Amino acid sequence: MGSAFRGDGAEVVVQDSGYKTVSLVLDPLREAYGKPINVNSGYRCPKLNKAVGGSSTSRHVLGRAADNTGGSKVENKKLFDLVKSLKLPFDQLIWEKGGVWVHVSCSPRNRRQVLSISK
Repeated sequence: MGSAFRGDGAEVVVQDSGYKTVSLVLDPLREAYGKPINVNSGYRCPKLNKAVGGSSTSRHVLGRAADNTGGSKVENKKLFDLVKSLKLPFDQLIWEKGGVWVHVSCSPRNRRQVLSISK
């Protein structure tokens, strides 16, 4: 386990596997984007994952996924395209619900799947 800080400065405990998602994907993405990125959903306990309708194999439960937004669909498209163009080490990059958010996950064997899910 490790710790990270929320936008309001509060310290939160995260699984070590989440650091790879942050350090290898989200930090370089934020640096290239040049603005803050809001993480709407990161680590989820199994109970919360089930409650929000998450997949039983969700990387969120392992702390290896994040749903992100730049604040609008236009900004989310920039984030989505940046993840691809920067060749960041992701497992799945998903354009979710028509661009309401951008999901990015990591795994020990990153498949670089690029998907669009409208439901």
